[in-house]
Amino acid sequence: MTERGWDGVDFVYVCGDAYVDHPAFGAAIITRVLENAGYRVGFLAQPDWRSVKDFTRFGRPKLGFFVSSGNIDSMVAHYTAAKRKRSEDAYSPGGKMGRRPDRAVEVYCRLIRQVYGDIPIVIGGLEASLRRFAHYDYWDDSVHPSILISSGADILSFGMGEKQTLAIADCLANGGSVRDLRDLKGICYVCDTRETPYTGVECPSFENVCVNKKEYAVAARIQQDEQDHIRGRAIKQKHGKKMVVQNAPMEPLTTDELDHVYELPYMRTYHPSYEKEGGVPAIKEVQFSITHNRGCFGGCNFCSIAFHQGRFITSRSKESLIKEAVLLTKQPDFKGYIHDVGGPTANFRFPSCEKQLQAGLCKGKKCLAPEPCPNLTADHTEFLDILRSLRQLDGVKKVFIRSGIRYDYMLQDKSDAFFRELVQHHISGQLKVAPEHCSAAVLDKMGKPRIEAYLRFSKQYFNLTKKAGKEQYVVPYLMSSHPGATLSDAVELALFIKKQRLHPEQVQDFYPTPGTISTAMFYTGLDPYTMEPVYTARSPREKAMQRALMQYYLPANKALVAEALRLAHRTDLIGPSPDCLINLPNPGGGAKKKPSTKGKDHAHRQKR
Repeated sequence: MTERGWDGVDFVYVCGDAYVDHPAFGAAIITRVLENAGYRVGFLAQPDWRSVKDFTRFGRPKLGFFVSSGNIDSMVAHYTAAKRKRSEDAYSPGGKMGRRPDRAVEVYCRLIRQVYGDIPIVIGGLEASLRRFAHYDYWDDSVHPSILISSGADILSFGMGEKQTLAIADCLANGGSVRDLRDLKGICYVCDTRETPYTGVECPSFENVCVNKKEYAVAARIQQDEQDHIRGRAIKQKHGKKMVVQNAPMEPLTTDELDHVYELPYMRTYHPSYEKEGGVPAIKEVQFSITHNRGCFGGCNFCSIAFHQGRFITSRSKESLIKEAVLLTKQPDFKGYIHDVGGPTANFRFPSCEKQLQAGLCKGKKCLAPEPCPNLTADHTEFLDILRSLRQLDGVKKVFIRSGIRYDYMLQDKSDAFFRELVQHHISGQLKVAPEHCSAAVLDKMGKPRIEAYLRFSKQYFNLTKKAGKEQYVVPYLMSSHPGATLSDAVELALFIKKQRLHPEQVQDFYPTPGTISTAMFYTGLDPYTMEPVYTARSPREKAMQRALMQYYLPANKALVAEALRLAHRTDLIGPSPDCLINLPNPGGGAKKKPSTKGKDHAHRQKR
């Protein structure tokens, strides 16, 4: 501030992450956008929350505070799906834990209020965005109120936030108040119930969703269905004598606007003050990567992208992407490899059909699951042209794609040109894809395509790999204990893994994070779209068994796998036969040809 001749700042941005000035970090984008608009911004990274001292470092900002937990949820950053404390934090210097509090947004806001009273506070980022309504908190195993209520903030900016951030800043700079922002798209606010707007749709109240799981499921569906920027309506949820209001979503950035945001003067690395601690690990994955799109019409039920970024696809121009690639080639540590050209889903370049340009994305339906929509337009022509141009740049040896690829979308493309060139040029030995499970019943609850699509893709992938004379592999992401998955389904998945000769080094247990349909299923035991019961593995023991079955071949998992097979009435899979999962004497007194029709798993299946 002294070097710049500032006597103060307009805004202080408080963040739970270390400061990394790279466009893969949301805090960097928002602060650069504000700076570009002429605002003076102080960045307060990972302040000590044990006192108010750090929050006074820049003095009282002229206009207000922006608060975020960082790139990911602070609770997810701190705890595994089994609620065990993590040992490393990739968004902190040296990967050290303990640099931010649990529920960072709430803690930071309370400290700001303690020091500065009624100064405007705007919260945003993933942690705030996913908690905009009353939500199930997995770590407390209870329903929490909207984070606007618990934090005491004035405004919640949901989604990607550039447009509403500038509108908020301009309003405050021109003498307006937070009350003057109540018509702004892309924000949530709290008002007295007597001031509730007439428009929009009201979902069940905080009090109701706390005591009635069916009401929670109803609320979850309403909240998901109205997140489209074209047809989405305002949503209201009563909290006692207060009303939480979410305005309609903000329109996504246009291609020109997206280009402008990504061409701001980022330093593209972490702050030099972190060098002595070994830097910030999270930069390694993205330092030489390029984001070409936003949004994801895949709409997986366990994913937060649909609720946060939205399902509508927006993309940067080829010219902007080439410009960024040239910039990468001039970085001192660049070795000739662009690590990724992607986004939420790498091969989504355009909206999935023309209809949604005027009508928005269909309510309650998915573009790809359980089968691709007949209106789907699958075309990789432009993306392929961009990749070809990037490969030809001076100083570029290889261009990889490491973001998620929707193989089911690829299979709908009438041309296999992208598939062929993906195999030939853009895979670093392994291609990561996400079939997630093999059981049709489980995949339906996930909002994923049936496993037959993965098998078709895998066959074609290896045929093309062989023709290209390469030795490359597929790494499938698989998930245990998702709502709908019984022990019998987990056994089915283990058999699939064995048949496909897979040895997943890492497996993922379902993590119930706020704001997703899958989390609503986990908490309520109901599918919000059908209101039918959904079996959910909730006990740590059963979740451990489902997880162990995915790595049945590990000696450390043998006891858990044996227990799971007995409970699933599949003792035919215990023994020395090559068809068995584990080599133990069968304690069941003889092999069974088929799973028993008795037992808890089958009862849940029949009920479903």
